[in-house]
Amino acid sequence: MKKYKVEIDKKWCKGCEICVYFCPVKILRIGDDRKAEVIDEEKCTGCLMCEYHCPDFAIFIKPKETVETKGEK
Repeated sequence: MKKYKVEIDKKWCKGCEICVYFCPVKILRIGDDRKAEVIDEEKCTGCLMCEYHCPDFAIFIKPKETVETKGEK
């Protein structure tokens, strides 16, 4: 099962919540600093909806290592 790293550049993020709205698995929220933050990175599907819709190019999705699933090699 492929995993993804969600990177948010806090200097560029304006806290517009567009990434929060478009995330189909709802792993993003706006934090106390009014910037986007990741709630549960393990649930990221790598769909790139947040990255595509961010008007400030403040969020990036990168693949992590491939993780073996139960019974697979």
